[in-house]
Amino acid sequence: MIDFTVDGELETLRERVRAFVRDVVLPAEQRDRSVHGLDDDLRAELQAAAWTAGVFAPQVARELGGLGLDHRGAAVVFEEAGYSLLGPQALNCAAPDEGNMHLLDKVATPEQRARYLQPLARGEIRSCFAMTEPAPGAGSDPNMLRTEAVRAGDGWSISGHKWFITGAIGSAFTICMARTGDGATMFLVDADTPGMRVERVVDAIDRSFPGGHAEIVFDDCRVGAEAILGKAGEGFRYAQVRLAPARLTHCMRWLGLARRALDIALDRANEREAFGGLLGELGMVQGLIADSVVDLRTSQLLIWHCAWALDTGLPAREESAIAKAHVAEAVDRVVDRSVQICGALGVSGDAPLARYMAEVRPFRIYDGPTEVHRWAIARRALRNRSAAGSLA
Repeated sequence: MIDFTVDGELETLRERVRAFVRDVVLPAEQRDRSVHGLDDDLRAELQAAAWTAGVFAPQVARELGGLGLDHRGAAVVFEEAGYSLLGPQALNCAAPDEGNMHLLDKVATPEQRARYLQPLARGEIRSCFAMTEPAPGAGSDPNMLRTEAVRAGDGWSISGHKWFITGAIGSAFTICMARTGDGATMFLVDADTPGMRVERVVDAIDRSFPGGHAEIVFDDCRVGAEAILGKAGEGFRYAQVRLAPARLTHCMRWLGLARRALDIALDRANEREAFGGLLGELGMVQGLIADSVVDLRTSQLLIWHCAWALDTGLPAREESAIAKAHVAEAVDRVVDRSVQICGALGVSGDAPLARYMAEVRPFRIYDGPTEVHRWAIARRALRNRSAAGSLA
């Protein structure tokens, strides 16, 4: 049975988040003057307001102070939060912290939960996830991982070069992926650990993530045995625990921003007069609007389907790949069409659409480029068909 009903409790929460974003977050956009993400004071102010409004940390377990939503519930709420670039940060469900919270909740020891997960869930600290490396290191292909960790006394020495590490500036700790003799291992590394340094912030076109995207060097960075997250050699498996849900929550949040972009374009089309009538009465403009509505709806359904798969315990690798491949491209199309409808206003700083274009474009690359996901989808389809046998 297929049921797309949003139950009463979740619908109430959705409306509460929608009202919070409208009444608290959207007005705060005028005060956002930071280069990368929210400044600490505004972030703390909005998170306190979210806590008061009862919408803070919707995806976090109740015992950690959150609302305990499953993936399907998060799909509904994260979309509403994503209607503003500041919304996910206000609700403490933004990347990379949200993905790290999920991973820590699944893998961390009780001591690691107390030291890292609990303050992260309360919004007291930020974190980052260090896997991507400059060429010829790991990017879309994690098997190219070059950062190494070797045993040193009772602990480990980590050496390697990471880049495009979102949120590194200002993070309290990083989850670092390093190659060990038995595979790959994740390590929890405090930001002030000797041997770990941030080289620079990469000059990227997007700027909504706190701390930006940084380049990090590990040079004989010493950590204890207790720094291992989970088991040694299981890093690639844990990466899948993190990446499939985190990839999907990105889709949820960006879908909300694409909906905002279309709303801006719809308002413009309903008000702007051209060629003897309203812009929205022109067939070409209506075509752009219709295509965007279709992109939003199909994206939402793919997100919900993948969320269902995750909630039922499926690995959801295929569902996640399909959702990411479609939503990243669809969101980009919706924002681009919205700019086109708004004309010169769309590319100016007088409307937020130009900023949105810069923010959503990298999502076609982050969390796996669209082409990599299409490749994986095609290979899986070929294998499945071969296993089923030819019609001939």
